[in-house]
Amino acid sequence: MAASMGLVRTIMRELGIFGNQPRIKKRTTTPAEDAAARPDLIGRDFTADAPGTRLVGDITYLRTGEEWLYLATVIDQFNRKVVGWSMADHMRAELVGDALEMAGTHGRIEPGAIFHSERGSVYTSAKYAAVAIEFGVRRSVGRTGSCHDNAVAESWFSMLKNEMYYRYSFATRRRARFAVMEYIEVFYNRRRLLSTLGCRTPAEVRATYVPQDATAA
Repeated sequence: MAASMGLVRTIMRELGIFGNQPRIKKRTTTPAEDAAARPDLIGRDFTADAPGTRLVGDITYLRTGEEWLYLATVIDQFNRKVVGWSMADHMRAELVGDALEMAGTHGRIEPGAIFHSERGSVYTSAKYAAVAIEFGVRRSVGRTGSCHDNAVAESWFSMLKNEMYYRYSFATRRRARFAVMEYIEVFYNRRRLLSTLGCRTPAEVRATYVPQDATAA
């Protein structure tokens, strides 16, 4: 059935559906000199049998009236929950280190867990390595410029921007920080239904998890 653009816009407005204009992508990956030596321990297998064992993360940028706000995340592949995050006005190693530390201090990283990221210099820095060692994390990196090697992290950023960020203008970094925090902790982790989880929320999947040793007992 044919329909004019005006009719489509009217129906979308009545249903509360908004179109999003693609934004120019800002490069956030600066490969480290020794990045080629880092292994890819995930191999595009974005599944996990237990919480806190296979994690992914990345950095994105959000424009505000005070220039850029950078966001780093740590996502548990088991239930797609954002278990660690950090925001700052810079993209130094502390940004990703703080996100990983948040996940670790909340008991959401198992010893020997894999954390997979892109090959940016912040993810191969000595400061970041120290945090990874502290929590017994094995570092894994994808290929430079290949979004498919870190598809879960990339997809999550797209979800954040389409469902929240692109719909508002943020005059200050503080306002953007609050909105991102609310999206993660109030909406996404607790209420966002995900098709990859059988139309369940990250919180629901984690709450119903039973360790294998418990089922065998």
